[in-house]
Amino acid sequence: MNLSKVWHGSPYPLGATWTGDGVNFALFSQYATGVKLCFYDANDPAREIGHVKLTEKTDLVWHVFLPEIRPGQLYGYRVEGPYEPEKGHRFNPAKVLIDPYAKAITPGLHWDDALFGYTIGHEAADLSRDDRDSAPFVPKAIVIDPTFGWDNDRNLRRPLHETVIYEVHVKGFSKVWPVLPEDLRGTYAGLGSPAAIDYFQKLGVTALELMPVHRHLDSRHLVEKGLTDYWGYNTIGFFAPECSYCRKPEDQVAEFKMMVKHLHAAGLEVILDVVYNHTVEGNQLGPTLSFRGVDNCTYYRLTGDNPRYYMDYTGTGNTLDVPQPRMLQLLMDSLRYWVTEMHVDGFRFDLAAALARELNDVSKLSAFFEVIHQDPIISQVKLIAEPWDVGEGGYQVGNFPLMWAEWNGKYRDTLRRYWKGDSGHTADFAYRLCGCPDRYDGSGKTPAAGINFIPAHDGITLHNLVSFNDKHNEANKEGNQDGENNNNSWNCGHEGLDAPPEVAALRRRFRRSHFATLLLSQGVPMLRGGDELAHSQNGNNNAYCQDNPTTWHSWRQDDEAKQLHAFVSRLIRFRLEHPIFHQPRFFQGRALRGGGVKDITWINANGREMDDEAWGADYAKVIGVLLNGDSMAITDNCGQPVRDETFLLFFNAHFEDVEIHLPGNPNVRWRVIIDTAREEGFVDGAAEAGTGSPHRLGARSLTVFQQAAGSDADIVAAIQGK
Repeated sequence: MNLSKVWHGSPYPLGATWTGDGVNFALFSQYATGVKLCFYDANDPAREIGHVKLTEKTDLVWHVFLPEIRPGQLYGYRVEGPYEPEKGHRFNPAKVLIDPYAKAITPGLHWDDALFGYTIGHEAADLSRDDRDSAPFVPKAIVIDPTFGWDNDRNLRRPLHETVIYEVHVKGFSKVWPVLPEDLRGTYAGLGSPAAIDYFQKLGVTALELMPVHRHLDSRHLVEKGLTDYWGYNTIGFFAPECSYCRKPEDQVAEFKMMVKHLHAAGLEVILDVVYNHTVEGNQLGPTLSFRGVDNCTYYRLTGDNPRYYMDYTGTGNTLDVPQPRMLQLLMDSLRYWVTEMHVDGFRFDLAAALARELNDVSKLSAFFEVIHQDPIISQVKLIAEPWDVGEGGYQVGNFPLMWAEWNGKYRDTLRRYWKGDSGHTADFAYRLCGCPDRYDGSGKTPAAGINFIPAHDGITLHNLVSFNDKHNEANKEGNQDGENNNNSWNCGHEGLDAPPEVAALRRRFRRSHFATLLLSQGVPMLRGGDELAHSQNGNNNAYCQDNPTTWHSWRQDDEAKQLHAFVSRLIRFRLEHPIFHQPRFFQGRALRGGGVKDITWINANGREMDDEAWGADYAKVIGVLLNGDSMAITDNCGQPVRDETFLLFFNAHFEDVEIHLPGNPNVRWRVIIDTAREEGFVDGAAEAGTGSPHRLGARSLTVFQQAAGSDADIVAAIQGK
């Protein structure tokens, strides 16, 4: 390899940057005493073909410009410095390190003891440095050419309250999808294929939330069990796409960009689930792959009284030290890169509470929030927090500042408890249905601050929610000790999937009721990919390590799956067609625009407005809500009032049918639109119900009525008992 020309280069930007005339390399390390840049053979990544010692250092950044290097070149770093774990330093030049700013990384990781910076089995464990060369086993960074033909592609910027999110795993979505050629299955190209786009459009979702696509690695203990980190939450590269989802790993950046371009052309946004809270390097007994060997003290939170050990707010062994300026810079550089270069539309931050910890406590005034809020690029995309971590005080639902939406764990828990028949959740259910004003309204937020979900990837599927009382995680090989012990699930009287016909029918009804509640609630609905096809994980509620049919979309084609898919698709269209179900502001509970009927009125089974006694009843499982389409607090782009139909929703979580009375005098007529007690869900034709006789509401079901005749005055007089 010819490296006859070695120029000083620049300390910015960090990483490897192709200029058209060569490549600039820049690596931050505050405590390093020397840095060697090593190059490897693309056909034999274990073989070093040249190296350069970096002699230039500006503001603690080591840098060099090499005019003879081209895109496609493999490289890694060896960093010298003190090996003093008791002081937080773990430098070891025997370990080849992945560039923290690598834009692409080679496939594979071959687990070997040489990957560890200390002598495994030594009496003092990590205090003894191991000098075996890790080059044959560690992935290498790749210099990329960033050019790409984006044409007119841009971020879609769809309003959050008009968004319907589909959470999906890139590989799992199409791995066994028979409509795709085999070489496209499980890839970025498969997710962005015409067949996939047609599927998403017919389903009606508007945004895909991709489970982690940053480069991640499989933990050693899982590999030794024959398992993998399928979900992808063990990140090692915050700029590089996961190459196992590519048709050709050398084209990983271009393939990701092409997927985004195709999805955008179809009107679908791309949101990334990002993991900036920890890395795969784990605790003090973990491997030395990148950050630990580049500058352990800067990148990780270490315990103050003994920096040999790591603060663990994530349950993974380490926590990245986001308040450190250089770590915060890396996070922001990564976010900007994925928006400006990869064109993504937003982010869901895994264990986001860990990012907002200053010394120890989660703080709304943290540097993490401040730098994002002032950034002209990142502040304009969708920002979604998983608002908790595993540390003390880590549960922060409702506490993230303006500009942030949150995965709404309160919504998930309440909806599950209500529908399985737990007592005492009527008032809480009402709050969740209208967008959680108890959590968000007082802080100036809108209903879109809550990302509503009933199942997500992290837990039980919707099909299993109504099929299992207990978790069944034996396949994870942890003695069924992992995963949440309380699913808030109900098996409808039979544990498992081999249910008798009457149980199977009840489960179908239950699924329709869950889906209808989710998609008719204020806030932003998120569907767990595969639930619309009744996908099952056989009771496994923590399938993070199952890269097999347990987690891959089953693509069921039986009548049950087809009917459920059609129902969900029609529900999404119904929601998006009627702005009353996705208002940008909270209901006021009062008459608007001078009308007589309030914008929202809660109704009991007798057709009267609910009073304090009704709200306080412990066993109240029937609840109705009247949404007045003529008093919505919304205007269009021209400032004109937006009006919709008036709808009445009745929910029955009882185990048996109940009789309800619809509000209004004889002049009022109601048309049945949705009835989840029916197999088809939607009711086509003139299925009208009057106010003169009781209406039977099916067990474990909800019904949506649309006002077909009568005036506001007719309704308000009836619900007030006049």
